Amino acid sequence: MKPALQLRASQHLALTPQLQQSIRLLQMSTLELETEIEQALQDNPLLEREEPADGGDEPRETMRVQRAERRADGELDDEALQQEAPPASLTAHLLAQLALTKVSRRDAALVEILVGELDDNGYLPVTLDEVASMLPEELEIDESEIRMALNLLQSFEPAGIGARDMAECLVLQLRQPDLAVFPELAKPRVLEAARRVCREHLGLLASRDYIHLRRALQCDDDCLRAVQSVIRRLDPRPGAQYTGREAQYVLPDVIVRNVRGRWRAELNPETRPRLSVNQLYASIVKSERGSGLADQLREARWLIRNIQQRCDTITRVAQEIVDRQQGFFEHGAIAMRPLVLREVAEALELHESTISRVTTQKYMLTPLGTFEFKYFFGSQVSTQAGGVASATAVQTLIKQMVASENALKPLSDNKIAQMLEEQGMVVARRTVAKYREALRIPPASQRKTL
Repeated sequence: MKPALQLRASQHLALTPQLQQSIRLLQMSTLELETEIEQALQDNPLLEREEPADGGDEPRETMRVQRAERRADGELDDEALQQEAPPASLTAHLLAQLALTKVSRRDAALVEILVGELDDNGYLPVTLDEVASMLPEELEIDESEIRMALNLLQSFEPAGIGARDMAECLVLQLRQPDLAVFPELAKPRVLEAARRVCREHLGLLASRDYIHLRRALQCDDDCLRAVQSVIRRLDPRPGAQYTGREAQYVLPDVIVRNVRGRWRAELNPETRPRLSVNQLYASIVKSERGSGLADQLREARWLIRNIQQRCDTITRVAQEIVDRQQGFFEHGAIAMRPLVLREVAEALELHESTISRVTTQKYMLTPLGTFEFKYFFGSQVSTQAGGVASATAVQTLIKQMVASENALKPLSDNKIAQMLEEQGMVVARRTVAKYREALRIPPASQRKTL
């Protein structure tokens, strides 16, 4: 074969830097976009935030900075400091109790070591032998000393702290119960039965095997009912209240309102970035063609344009979802209709991958609550009339059936499938089980009560 040259004409989509940025911004969440903008503001001197034209509220970031400055200057009064002070940690709470306890320095040191080993839930995940192995041999500390230190720790508040497992945690809470909180425990037989269940029969209680549980405790239904009520109100994670986990908040991208009888989706003004090009630097770039700021001017304009395009695309997709799910906004989840990404993509003449990016980590505030865009998409279930129903609507029906069932005779998956069929929805038993598990509803055997 001889080498030869050939010319071919072909078309392909080139992913320019501007297009790549547009795609990347589109799939970002609101918080990720804010981080991206902050970085761009630091890197590009030609980019700046627009100040409110009416001189209204300051941007949230500015207010946060001012609050921090006031704290540094000591301008906050005592009440404000008390409101902003974080709650005490579990370690600090326990050591404060230890400081008020009259014990030897050696015992106090052992308690401090045990406190340091507790996990976030207040459990002691290591054995006493492991604790002893951590200590220097010359101290000659035996297991009995560590056990006494553990007993002292387990007498502290909150009740149940320092337990090695859940059974011990619950038993500790029943050691000296507060009768104002648990009036059922004023009866000695109920208290003793509750302690026995926590020590020996948590498995039977979890599986709701009331026949064997009554036989093991040798008690009647009234006593077992009281025991069950008490154990449900005990705290299996006594240390969690001191963990100080920060609540996660969702800032909706779109707000849905009923305007003159029609549901409209509007971009949340709180999440819409307001950026502009610094005119002073822009004029310098125009007057000095060879300035090194030309690339940064171009990047600033790209970013502003792509953010605007992102906002427009989110609004268009949100409005299309609202238009197709009118029943949901009028009657709730039971009126949700089947919807797939392809339908919205074809209606808006966009690629399906674009719709997927828009509906991920984007949230919609409605009169019924805040939902991710993806919530409004779902598979379909056939009906006897030849139509289709949304899987979300079927799940809502299942939830309603379980909520209104007889607790003595809970509905099995087969029975739920039959009831759905009576309403014209053809759903297999295994599909009912899948939807029930998705709703975190336990099976009938575990929903049964006395």
